[in-house]
Amino acid sequence: MKKLILTTAAFALSAGMALAADVVRLGTEGAYPPWNFINDAGEVDGFERELGDELCKRAELTCEWVTNEWDSIIPNLVSGNYDVIIAGMSITDERDEVIDFTQNYTQPDPSAYLAMSADVDVEGGVLAAQTGTIQASHIASTGATLVEFATPEETIAAVRNGEADAVLADKGYLAPIAEEDSELVLLEKTEMLGGGVGMGVRESDAELKAKFDTAIQSMKDDGSLNELIKKWDIGETF
Repeated sequence: MKKLILTTAAFALSAGMALAADVVRLGTEGAYPPWNFINDAGEVDGFERELGDELCKRAELTCEWVTNEWDSIIPNLVSGNYDVIIAGMSITDERDEVIDFTQNYTQPDPSAYLAMSADVDVEGGVLAAQTGTIQASHIASTGATLVEFATPEETIAAVRNGEADAVLADKGYLAPIAEEDSELVLLEKTEMLGGGVGMGVRESDAELKAKFDTAIQSMKDDGSLNELIKKWDIGETF
């Protein structure tokens, strides 16, 4: 799914082992439906909430949810503010230099363009993306002009107010927005970016990573992960 770029994140001099604690803290953004969002009751909800709860159950871990802004989500994992990132984070070589990833729990999600017109120039125009995402990195490598925003909502607003010609984000995020707003057009052109989405853990937490790897694999094996992917319309199943 989404998300890439790291400016260098400082490693914590000593990151406590997550499994030494009574509670494993799951960090998410809470602002990227249907992957993760805050519901009307003020609680974390979405595909990753349901997935994370089930993975903790299978791994026999007591877990709690923590929200964190996207642009500091990796540094705050490394510094020990929480123990796991479960926030639609694509597995990339750049990130893997700073943290470790479990196996992927979703396939790579197509990235799509949302614009006010079907004939927008995505090759040389002005394209919006959320800061620190694989979409932002992709745009920066092309001939288009990149404008970055802190939240996904701001990228959509930039298209609506003419600040950007289009936004590039996960198709699973953009498609419902296009369906609800007749003035917005989801372009046919897509980009396949990243290596699927996984849970991020500190490099020192190999035992925790192994527990979640086992839990993810068990959900793949019994088909329950595919059922969740279909329920939340996340993308391709395994």
